[in-house]
Amino acid sequence: MKKLVVVIITTVMLFSCGKKEKEGEEYNPSASTEETATTDPSSYDPKRGEGKFTTVELGAALDQAMATKGEEVAGVKCTSCHKTTEEKLVGPGWKGVTERRKPEWIMNFITNPDPMIDKDPEVQAQLEICLVRMPNQGLADEEARSILEYMRKNDGVK
Repeated sequence: MKKLVVVIITTVMLFSCGKKEKEGEEYNPSASTEETATTDPSSYDPKRGEGKFTTVELGAALDQAMATKGEEVAGVKCTSCHKTTEEKLVGPGWKGVTERRKPEWIMNFITNPDPMIDKDPEVQAQLEICLVRMPNQGLADEEARSILEYMRKNDGVK
């Protein structure tokens, strides 16, 4: 019975962390690594990360509706690997992430993790601890922004 439970949980975690293919588009796992190989690692900005987000405007107050949407998205895409506390699950806990990282870095990482894993020394060190590479969840920009707002709420922004 215990073995069956372990198999079911493992299967759920694998499927929940997998890349979702867009309709009509084939998944090409080498696409992100080809892009990484052509970029100059010396141009990597550890404060911003790598991706399309150069600035992310945050309100002083929390956008409650956006945080609620982010909690819903995170419940489907993130919480099988991340806890909202400091405790590591599969990936690191989220507590304090918005205090340690700039919003541009967070947005770039959750929408474009592969090149950042390949280039960011702190992410590489975290990978040695977690032993699991963060998968690209194929999040829309709005979903990623909502997750960022949920992370801010988790870190006590009111």
